[in-house]
Amino acid sequence: MIENWDFEKPIIELEKKIEELRKFSKEKGVDLSTEINNLEKKLKSLKKGIYSNLSPWQKIQIARHPKRPTTLDYINLAMKDFVLLCGDRLFGEDRAIIAGLATLDDKKIVVIGHQKGKDTKENIVRSFGCANPEGYRKAIRLMRLGERFGLPIVCLIDTPGAYPGVGAEERGQALAIAENIRDMFSIRSPIVIVVIGEGGSGGALGVGVGDKVLIMEYAYYSVISPEGCAAILWKDAAQKKEAAKVLKLTAPDLLSLGIIDEIVQEPEGGAHRNSEITAKNLKESILRNLKELSSVDIDALVKSRYDKFRKMGVFKE
Repeated sequence: MIENWDFEKPIIELEKKIEELRKFSKEKGVDLSTEINNLEKKLKSLKKGIYSNLSPWQKIQIARHPKRPTTLDYINLAMKDFVLLCGDRLFGEDRAIIAGLATLDDKKIVVIGHQKGKDTKENIVRSFGCANPEGYRKAIRLMRLGERFGLPIVCLIDTPGAYPGVGAEERGQALAIAENIRDMFSIRSPIVIVVIGEGGSGGALGVGVGDKVLIMEYAYYSVISPEGCAAILWKDAAQKKEAAKVLKLTAPDLLSLGIIDEIVQEPEGGAHRNSEITAKNLKESILRNLKELSSVDIDALVKSRYDKFRKMGVFKE
């Protein structure tokens, strides 16, 4: 069953009413097609009005939806011949990051992505998509493998942040992320980044440096969560809606600021409403960007990647 948010209640009520009329019409043999058609038109207009005017906080709710497609979902729906590769060759395997080789149409790629769970038990195993240092070291190991064999790299971001545990800090969490950011600037393979859900802080940036940075329509990308920002600025986590607004973390905001290059469209109401269509849109966007990047000289590509991130931000002296 798909969980619904408060702003979706009018839609759900109207959908139920339409379904009840259809059932009544079928059982009693009464022609209610005119009434049903009128309600369907009203439903379409209502959906358009609600989903085209979502607040930043409402978009964050959609990005965090428990039924939202994960990295493995997109691998299964949009890719084939996936070969899972594990371990960082230093400490162990981090199940919060999925990494391996796959085929996208006829193009062989390295695919890396944060992986959340489908239920509480799996989320605990996968640390709710919060990677440890070994996850980031595994990611850069796979990127170097892609570089060695001339394979493009696709990174799917979906994390509230890096894992905050004591063990992660003891094993060099900050260093692992910093080294990944540094090394991704010099990887001599095309890199496409896609924020598919949550893009939280350094946990996202640890696999977030690329030639093209895309974002799903209802995903978000931010230096801090709205709750964390509210707790710091207002000393009150309840101010999360206001924090979401001022952080400028939605896809349109990020595009206007030059943080991301393209918005990947989702079905009306979010990716969880139709995973197949979402995966198709994502696949087309990745392939189009990889085709564009493949025509660029590799030295020029690496320089352009560095320059792209150096130009971000507004500075005052």
